[in-house]
Order: sequence, then C-alpha cells, then structure tokens
Amino acid sequence: MKSNCEICMNYYYDDEYECYSCVMNLDEDEMYRFVSGHSRECPYFRIGDDYTIVRKQN
Repeated sequence: MKSNCEICMNYYYDDEYECYSCVMNLDEDEMYRFVSGHSRECPYFRIGDDYTIVRKQN
C-alpha cells in the first residue's frame, strides 16, 4: 500500500507556519530517498482515521 500523508497520524497542522507538516524527523538519507523518489513508502506511515486522531489529541 502506498502511503498518503493526508491520512497519516504523523501529519499535523502547524498553527505557527499555517501549513501541514510531518512530525517525524527524517534523517538526511531518508529525506534524500523521499525527495528523489527512490522510496515509495514512508517508513513512519501510520494510517489513522478521524476517530483515532481525535483520541490521540485528547
């Protein structure tokens, strides 16, 4: 399954920057693979629905 940031539990809205971003810190090698397209899936992808995300925020 190809990961999709929009449904990942690690994808949050940052009020300070007014945009969505991933809360996982990718190291230099992981970022290179992700940006260059050599990695199709994020190793930190965790699927989350609306209910699991709301429970996590409480």
